[in-house]
Amino acid sequence: DNLLGISWVDSSWIPILNNGSVLDYFSERSNPFYDRTCNNEVVKMQRMTLDHLNQMVGVEYILLHAQEPILFIIRKQQRQSPTQVMPLADYYIIAGVIYQAPDLGSVINSRVLTAVHGIQSAFEEAMSYCRYHPSKGYWWHFKDQEEREKTKPKAKKKEEPSSIFQRQRVDALLLDLRQKFPPRFVQQKPGEKPIPVDQIKKEPEPAPEAVKPEEKETVKNTQSAGAKGPPEKRMRLQ
Repeated sequence: DNLLGISWVDSSWIPILNNGSVLDYFSERSNPFYDRTCNNEVVKMQRMTLDHLNQMVGVEYILLHAQEPILFIIRKQQRQSPTQVMPLADYYIIAGVIYQAPDLGSVINSRVLTAVHGIQSAFEEAMSYCRYHPSKGYWWHFKDQEEREKTKPKAKKKEEPSSIFQRQRVDALLLDLRQKFPPRFVQQKPGEKPIPVDQIKKEPEPAPEAVKPEEKETVKNTQSAGAKGPPEKRMRLQ
């Protein structure tokens, strides 16, 4: 079982904790970190000193570091010979509370999970502010920005009048578009339903008025006179 998330304390031992009593405090039966099959339990039952641990083989607990009265570090190790041991776990006691020290793999695993969780939360929050529209594309929509836009007074934009060149150019473009794409429907009066251009009856052109023959002659005379020019002056004979 993973014991990294639990702790154990016996308040009755806290006033008397020192280098000599800390292993007895650690070997309490209610301590979940203590293995009762260890060599320390055998030495305790046989009423031997802790020096006999060096002559035994198996799991044992030793006091690795002490800083009275606040800090004690106990190591669990596997003894294979009087000179060869293999560390299994470390426990530190701070103000009487026992904790298991995490190993390197647990520390790296915890840091990686914390980093991945933070990155995933950042991506989820960023996706909640992302918006998309086919005509606009992607953009960011933040709540703070919306509140600032509501409180910020809107400045009125001054409308500048168009120039003569712009108006003439726009009229020319509209006329060109009208010639290329003539309208199919015409609304003769405002409010009426538009009708197709083909259904509009064209008004008959007025017939040319009949010209009287006398008027025709006068017109011909004026035209001939204008073509011949004024009559030449003749010299009078005395």
